[in-house]
Amino acid sequence: MNSILLKRKMKTITLEKYRQIFGFPVKEYYINLGFDLEKEPFEICGLEFINEYEKRRYEAELYPEVASLLCKLQNIGISHSILSAQHQTLLDDLVQYYNIQHHFIQLIGLDNHYAHSKTENGLILIKKLNLKSEKILMVGDTDHDFEVAQAMGIDCFLLSHGHHSPRRLEILGAKVFHDLKDLSHFFKLM
Repeated sequence: MNSILLKRKMKTITLEKYRQIFGFPVKEYYINLGFDLEKEPFEICGLEFINEYEKRRYEAELYPEVASLLCKLQNIGISHSILSAQHQTLLDDLVQYYNIQHHFIQLIGLDNHYAHSKTENGLILIKKLNLKSEKILMVGDTDHDFEVAQAMGIDCFLLSHGHHSPRRLEILGAKVFHDLKDLSHFFKLM
C-alpha cells in the first residue's frame, strides 16, 4: 500500500496504523487513508493495489504453526474451510502454492477484487457444509469476521496477530487469541 500512497504523494502507513484502520468494506479503508474517491474512483486505486499484491503474492509466508495445527485438528476429526475476501482465483492459487489444499473441504472467495463483504458467501458456506451451527467455528482476525460469524449464526475466535489490533478485537466480546500457538493450547493440541 505504501508504494501506492507514495506514488500519489500521500502519507505512508505503519503496520500499527494499518491494524487500527483497516476494515471492510475495503473502500472505507481507502477513505481512511486519505484517498479522495470522488477524484480517483476506488475501482482504479483498488485495482492498482491488487495488481501490486498479485505480483508479490508469494513473498508472504504462512505462520509457522499453520500446517501443524491444520493436521492436528484434522486428526481429531475437525474439518476446515476457507471463507476469504480474496478473489476466488487468487485464493485457489495461494492455497495450492502453500500446498495446504488437502486440508480444506471448501474454499470460498469473492468474484471480484474489491473486498466488500464476506457475509453473503458465509451464508452460502453454511448451506454447503450442511452442519448444525453449533458444530461450526470461524477463526478470523477482523471485526468483519466476527460480524460474518454472527450473520452465519456461529461462534467466532479471533487472532490478534493479523489485520486488526488486539484492542479492536477485544471490544467485540469474542474469544481473542494472540496467535496460533495460543489457539493450539486452547484445543489442547500442544
